[in-house]
Amino acid sequence: MRACKAVIALGLSLAFGLPIHAFAADDAHCETVNMSDPGWSDIGATNAVAGVLLNGLGYQQQIKNLSVALAYQGLKTGQLDVFLGNWMPAQKPVIEKYTADGAVNVVGANLNSAKFTLAVPDYVAQGGVHDFADLAKYADRFDHKIYGIAPGAPANQNIKNMIDKHDFNLTGWTLVESSESGMLAQVERAEGKKQWIVFLGWEPHAMNTRYKLTYLSGGDTYFGPNYGSATVNTVTRKDFSAQCPNTARLFSQLKFNVDLENRIIKRVLDDKQTPDRAAQD
Repeated sequence: MRACKAVIALGLSLAFGLPIHAFAADDAHCETVNMSDPGWSDIGATNAVAGVLLNGLGYQQQIKNLSVALAYQGLKTGQLDVFLGNWMPAQKPVIEKYTADGAVNVVGANLNSAKFTLAVPDYVAQGGVHDFADLAKYADRFDHKIYGIAPGAPANQNIKNMIDKHDFNLTGWTLVESSESGMLAQVERAEGKKQWIVFLGWEPHAMNTRYKLTYLSGGDTYFGPNYGSATVNTVTRKDFSAQCPNTARLFSQLKFNVDLENRIIKRVLDDKQTPDRAAQD
């Protein structure tokens, strides 16, 4: 494997005019890169792209399905190396306790211009719902429910806080927690019957091409300004770059865009490709 890496390094050096020392050897234990997936389609897509690149460079990728909170704990204890899913500002309350004492390293943005806030189908927006403040007016039509993702997700906690504080007059409302696929199955059923539903929506995701959606304004306190405009960061364990300079450099340079991720996610969810095949394509 080391000989293979040396050949690849030489080829890349010649192709891009980079000095050979730019590919200084990683330690042997760096040959397997442990990463986390909370079960989100967008992180499944970016993990798959990373896996294609890592495998092509002679590394192995190990994916562990963990909640966001457990991912940060895994980075802190060294059981994980990299997490590509630090959605900000939604995860700010969760990650702050790990960055405060230097337990994890925020490498930087791997995706800009993402979006993450409450959404409704277009026919609901046409019925008068454009802002968080509009929800209470139509509480009965929504059955006093907001549909979220997996229990423990930071975004769910934001919604719970909003309901507990009775913001936007959401007294008596409940959060329905489910998996990403479970939530979207509920959206699918509501769409088919033209029933009213409000749920967590985000981009990149195939939901933006599968459904006609309207993202709600007014949720700046909980999801950030500009309709939940978000940045997704790469986070590593604190000593990753010192121990694994090659792979750390790769992840520091790995950037995505909304269109790329949407296309990969569509291949996986709608065209039934494996994430690896979709990423290669």
